[in-house]
Amino acid sequence: MELLDVVTLLGIGVLGGVWNAVAGGATLFTFPALMAAGLPPLVANATNYVALLPSNAAALPAYRCELRQVGRALWPLVIVSGLGAIVGSVILLFSDPAVFERLIPALILTATALFAFGDQIRAKLLHVAGGTRTGSVVYLGLFVASIYGGYFGAGLGIILLGIAQIMGYSDFHVANAIKNLLASSFSLLSIIVFGVGGLIAWPQAFAMMAGSTLGGYLGGTFAKYTNPRLLRGAVILFGVVLSGVYAWRAFA
Repeated sequence: MELLDVVTLLGIGVLGGVWNAVAGGATLFTFPALMAAGLPPLVANATNYVALLPSNAAALPAYRCELRQVGRALWPLVIVSGLGAIVGSVILLFSDPAVFERLIPALILTATALFAFGDQIRAKLLHVAGGTRTGSVVYLGLFVASIYGGYFGAGLGIILLGIAQIMGYSDFHVANAIKNLLASSFSLLSIIVFGVGGLIAWPQAFAMMAGSTLGGYLGGTFAKYTNPRLLRGAVILFGVVLSGVYAWRAFA
């Protein structure tokens, strides 16, 4: 890896970390950047999990009290989510690279839609769930969502947050703590699967991870002085344009 690639990935990592802290949706920057650095799509996707792991894990110490409040009820959520993530990661591991490349526009557009309509999706999930707050249907939904998380994962935080609230954790901070824990745990499991399968480009991953760690710290301070609506609008616009660009490349 050349020095220019290191500097570029470090810079994109900083941007992604800041963006995750302020508005979310960093994968829409980091995944294309890894591909632009010369990584094949499957490798770029797997490497992205390592690069952005600090953006979820770094938040966990701040939610110690909320996680203690949930207690042992976390274990079924972690186990179900972890199993789904492993399934999704194994599917990716054995995917045809050409098929995955053709799916990229749809995956980016799906992630953009999850990001854009997160509040509406969360409200709809709560409405549809009704009285089945702790039923098998919710766990099945978590399992299916985690398969997507293990396969691509962008935008999954919206679904995890909604599922936590459906299960009765109506306090936003508690639900957000659960979301961050599940995202961190299934990311670690996916990284293990991808690492064993040889899909991770470690030098690129560590370069971007260093940037995202710094960016997450800076973003926590910067978030107080920004207009999140404008930033969210920029992410959504970027995601739509990006999905169009990759669709043109895949099918032209």
